Amino acid sequence: MRPLNPKNKEEILAIVIPLFAGAGYSGVSMRTVAEKVGVTPAAIYHHFSDKQTLYLAAMAQAFVDKADSLEKILSNGAAPEKRLAQFVARFCELLYNDNDFSTLIQREIMDGDKSRLQFLATEVFDNLFQGVIKLCQELDPQDDPYLLAISLIGIVMYHFQIAVLKPYLPYSKGDHSDPQVVAQHVTRFMLQGLKTC
Repeated sequence: MRPLNPKNKEEILAIVIPLFAGAGYSGVSMRTVAEKVGVTPAAIYHHFSDKQTLYLAAMAQAFVDKADSLEKILSNGAAPEKRLAQFVARFCELLYNDNDFSTLIQREIMDGDKSRLQFLATEVFDNLFQGVIKLCQELDPQDDPYLLAISLIGIVMYHFQIAVLKPYLPYSKGDHSDPQVVAQHVTRFMLQGLKTC
């Protein structure tokens, strides 16, 4: 076993993200993490005081680079309709290319652990969600921006959550899981819906 130094914290997180995505919070032990990383459990505890701390750090790490690119789109000063299209396109691309992130969120919602959900809401998703709320207010000042933001995020995420089922559903086409096709559909759907409200 090799000793860890502080620069390896990110390496630990990169290894545990797919572990937690695959087995969930309760399905991963600190001993398993140590084995996968190739260190002793004590070395893991040197960086993370307990499994919950490690898990929350992994969730934050899985989201941090995604949040930056999405937040830049939301605040780039373009017209709201253009920002919506850019945001949806980027969000679709991120979900398509990183199944671990989407799976982590699904698992956390299914587990329903209040303290971890609170952490995600306030420490991980807050800034991005605030940006989506502002965009929704600009798109339709008459609608409830919270519900509109939840609908937007939910529609995008669901397309990728059921990607494995899509090919077996009637009328499925090969490009129905393509992130560009999904992004164009969701953007068009949202804008048409806002016009008819």
